Amino acid sequence: MATPKIHFLSSFLLCSTFLCFFHCTLSLLDPGDAVGILVQADDVKMLQNNRDSPKGCDFSVGKWVYDDSYPLYDSDCPYLSSVVTCQKNGRPDSDYEKWKWKPTGCTLPRFDALRFLGKMRRKRIMLVGDSIMRNQWESLVCLVQGVIPTSRKRVTYNGPAMAFHAMDFETSIEFFWAPLLVELKKGSENKRIVHLDLIEENARYWRGVDVLVFDSAHWWTHSDQTSSWDYYMEGNNLIRNMSAMIAYQKGLSTWARWVDQNLDPLRTQVIFRSMSSRHNRENGWKCYNQKQPLPFFRHLHVLEPLGVLQGVLKRMRFPVYLQDITTMTVLRGDGHPSVFMRVISQDEKKKQGKGLSSDCSHWCLPGVPDIWNEMLSALL
Repeated sequence: MATPKIHFLSSFLLCSTFLCFFHCTLSLLDPGDAVGILVQADDVKMLQNNRDSPKGCDFSVGKWVYDDSYPLYDSDCPYLSSVVTCQKNGRPDSDYEKWKWKPTGCTLPRFDALRFLGKMRRKRIMLVGDSIMRNQWESLVCLVQGVIPTSRKRVTYNGPAMAFHAMDFETSIEFFWAPLLVELKKGSENKRIVHLDLIEENARYWRGVDVLVFDSAHWWTHSDQTSSWDYYMEGNNLIRNMSAMIAYQKGLSTWARWVDQNLDPLRTQVIFRSMSSRHNRENGWKCYNQKQPLPFFRHLHVLEPLGVLQGVLKRMRFPVYLQDITTMTVLRGDGHPSVFMRVISQDEKKKQGKGLSSDCSHWCLPGVPDIWNEMLSALL
């Protein structure tokens, strides 16, 4: 009567051994092969990156939950640009400041300024990119500055760079303006030229930095009417027309080669933050008078830039972590300044936003970028 039990046990052990062997074999594959994972979410296929995920947690997947203990600072922070201080500019609602991102299956730690500064002691962290990255830099500085005495903090400027110094920690939190990463120069007849294969003029500022956080997408996706250049150049070839995504891929590839050839992963940590979502009329959205996050989404207009970025990172030797904030920002049409980029008059308020310029790209602070910095702190 014991024989069937022995056969069952033998079969179970054989299956378990096979599954273990299969799993171990997969784990020996090139880690780069696992970078691009196709995820189906509400009819939208999204590229996710799981390489180097901290403790196996994918922060890019989750939901927004209301948390009355937020925000972690207020709009009186002296380092905020007036265009993002929506409360000071007269925005009547404030719930957009109180949403926390809850990843699926794990916890995103609340930002702890002293813990962050402790991790960054005697180090430089530099955020490189466009005005959305400046948005994030201001958020990060406001998150830490409250625990530093006034006499022990300062901001310095050096050309396209600015730095917040926490002197007691010998830490600098820096921002470097390079919206395309590659070089944008004036040519003959004052024409603006994007040099798709030149980067050193910007990259020389990145040497010696301990943590580099990059973004670059918004300028590449500008329409012809709002483009910041007239021509592309590659080598000696002047190019009038090129697909925006091909140009983006070429520019990112130049950046990737520089990182591979010039940075040491034992010395420098590199993070690339994905494109944050715009909710403007061109993309079928209007952010004016939006007061809550969306519970789900059906359109992801930034899928193509995210796919291009994934492809470039997958081919790199240097271990770059992709911080995917695209999904979480798609849901936050309520978080933009909209018409509250500035103080508006009573007459303008009566128009209920009609006829006023509206910013549906940048983010009110406190607000959404604070969560990106909670993610950043967890990654370091």
